[in-house]
Amino acid sequence: MRFVLIDRILDVQPGRSLHAIKNLSLAEEYLADHFPGFPVMPGVLMLEALTQAGAWLIRDMEDFAHSIIVLKQAKTIKYGSFVEPGRQLELKVDLVSDVGQNATFKGVGVIDGQEMVKGRIILTRYNLREKNPLLHNTDAQIVAGLRDLYATLRKGSVGARAIARTPEPAAAKLV
Repeated sequence: MRFVLIDRILDVQPGRSLHAIKNLSLAEEYLADHFPGFPVMPGVLMLEALTQAGAWLIRDMEDFAHSIIVLKQAKTIKYGSFVEPGRQLELKVDLVSDVGQNATFKGVGVIDGQEMVKGRIILTRYNLREKNPLLHNTDAQIVAGLRDLYATLRKGSVGARAIARTPEPAAAKLV
């Protein structure tokens, strides 16, 4: 099973930061077991949401050069409170360093100004073909799928774009 824990990417500052959201829905299967009668998003999935946000920033800044980006290390992870269904977790990651295959981020997940998860994460990236040249096509298929998903996460709804438009000045209107 694959969890996509980013519902929308709100803003990207290339090579610097990414701001995204995760809407927690009662329809998510893992909530039936975590916990029965008291459904909350598991802490490890909050950490995974920060990891995915960092991975999208890496993909954006290097034009999807790597098919695989994974969590290498989590440091000083702290949890604030429970994330219940019907809530929206705002995720923000800031790039601290990018050396070789590893990128370090400071990340935070917030609801209504309260930090639900925060800490430092180190992500590493590679291509499958580095270990087996026959997997070149597999890398290409993965990257193509990630590009499509990224386009979906970035585009926003028609309604959101309409709200964001700046009304044209009254003087510019023709009568």
